[in-house]
Formats: sequence, structure tokens, C-alpha cells
Amino acid sequence: MRKEDSVKLISAEGFEFVIHKDAAMVSQIISNMLTSPGSFAETEHREVTFPEISTTILEKICQYFYWSLQYANGKETEFPIEPELTLELIMAANYLDT
Repeated sequence: MRKEDSVKLISAEGFEFVIHKDAAMVSQIISNMLTSPGSFAETEHREVTFPEISTTILEKICQYFYWSLQYANGKETEFPIEPELTLELIMAANYLDT
């Protein structure tokens, strides 16, 4: 994957997830951050830090982004969510507009 095709998402603990730009664009908030006019750090460096989202939750969100792309392309599979993550995932999904 070329650098210009990737986006780095950084969790509250500083863990970095490098994912494909198309997957990151599933989130309207991330899409807006990366495509906004002007010289914002997120746009220039293709990095978005989420100081309120834990590593575990951000990992699950990244998995969801890829699952969502597959689902949109007609591959219908289940997306398992562990019950103990449900509340935090709902809050993060609401924030990320996914």
C-alpha cells in the first residue's frame, strides 16, 4: 500500500493503526478531517489522533471500516461484537458518524 493510499489512526494510548484511505473514509468525521481545505495537520500528515478512543475500541472500529467496504460490495457476512465492548463502540460510532 502506497503512503498516499493510507491513513494513520492513533488511539488514546498512542497505538497506531495504518489503514487504507478508502476504509477510513467510511467515517464521515475522518473523511471531513482528511479532505478539508486548508492546511490542517490531519490533511497534511494523514494522521488522526483520537484521545478519547482506546486501542481496543479503535481496533474494532478499523475492523468495522473494512467490513463495511466488503458489505457495500455485496459480501454479506456477520460482524461480531463482544458484549463488553458494545457501549464504548456505540459512543465511538456516534462520534465518528459511521
